[in-house]
Amino acid sequence: MASAFSATKFTPFNPTTPRSHHKQPLFDPLKTTSSFPGSTRKLRFTTFPTLNLLNSHRRSPVVAVSEAIEEKKLKLTSNLLITKEEGLELYEDMVLGRAFEDMCAQMYYRGKMFGFVHLYNGQEAVSTGFIKLLKKEDYVVSTYRDHVHALSKGVSARAVMSELFGKTTGCCRGQGGSMHMFSKEHNVLGGFAFIGEGIPVATGAAFTSKYKRAVLKETDSEDVTLAFFGDGTCNNGQFFECLNMAALWKLPIVFVVENNLWAIGMSHLRATSDPEIWKKGPAFGMPGVHVDGMDVLKVREVAKEAIGRARMGEGPTLVECETYRFRGHSLADPDELRDPAEKAHYAARDPVTSLKKYIIENNLASEVELKAIEKKIDEVVEDAVEFADESPHPPRSQLLENVFADPKGFGIGPDGRYRCEDPKFTQGTAHV
Repeated sequence: MASAFSATKFTPFNPTTPRSHHKQPLFDPLKTTSSFPGSTRKLRFTTFPTLNLLNSHRRSPVVAVSEAIEEKKLKLTSNLLITKEEGLELYEDMVLGRAFEDMCAQMYYRGKMFGFVHLYNGQEAVSTGFIKLLKKEDYVVSTYRDHVHALSKGVSARAVMSELFGKTTGCCRGQGGSMHMFSKEHNVLGGFAFIGEGIPVATGAAFTSKYKRAVLKETDSEDVTLAFFGDGTCNNGQFFECLNMAALWKLPIVFVVENNLWAIGMSHLRATSDPEIWKKGPAFGMPGVHVDGMDVLKVREVAKEAIGRARMGEGPTLVECETYRFRGHSLADPDELRDPAEKAHYAARDPVTSLKKYIIENNLASEVELKAIEKKIDEVVEDAVEFADESPHPPRSQLLENVFADPKGFGIGPDGRYRCEDPKFTQGTAHV
């Protein structure tokens, strides 16, 4: 069977063709006839009234890889892409992500969390579609929107919530907070506060896996790394440099772009010369794939092949998941930049609701079974809040731990005790 990635059509660059100086109208997701912008040939373009002075390249025709896979499966078997067990696992993970983030919003506004908190509502299909295909040994590198990635990889709701509360029972003992989830046990290599910051870390993890297999001859080493990042990162230098190295060394990594169309507050169409991020993969010699990031089944099918390629030593893949966040950039963002009609359009394509509808319509599970999962998740999230609330705060002696490789001479005084234990050490600073 031919690779499903061959379904994506790449447009070769012709240096003899003069660049058009005519202004192209911008793509309007609300007026497309396709089920998802950029996923089929049925694209229409219109002009945003307030942005018609901007230059934008027309999207070239592209068939979503997921559609090609689905068509092949329809011919070979049936229209069912998942078993009942798989469907229930996906649904439970997505409901957990949604319920957890909704609870985070409540706790943030009640003053239980501090700093910036970026929620994942609306993007659950990407995390679940990719991470639930991984083995425990595989690596995940996230961004500042990292709570749900950690949950999908197996970090407990208690550990994530406690970290958000700044408690010692958190996955980073309360020292990481919302943007820095980390778990050695689950190979979650961290959330990263600065965009693009995690991509070199992910590339390094993938290089480690390659080195084990190629140099140390650990033939059983088939670890794969997933690097998650957003559309706002894809014009940064680290992104291009790491694509180059990953392709050059055929590293077992999948670069997953969660294109929610808005970065922090800048429309993706205004921020990049070519809005089709997946095209940047072929430029470096790796497959570039576009998929409907609001459909967990389509994401899962693309993820299967991309992860499989990496595990078999066939190198990296760039996957653009076109999705949408239902909340503002962070809980401190009033979210006044986006058109209410645009938000309503994507809210109608809620990935959790869509999966539930698919499961019921295909008789994979009953409404009663799904309600039982929702009730179970509500209890898990409520338990996580109670556990986090009752957990202790870190002691003062933990203040300088994991800050210096050798804290002696700075963090530890001549008597062998942490200097932060001396009340005068923190005099004039914020209360710890």
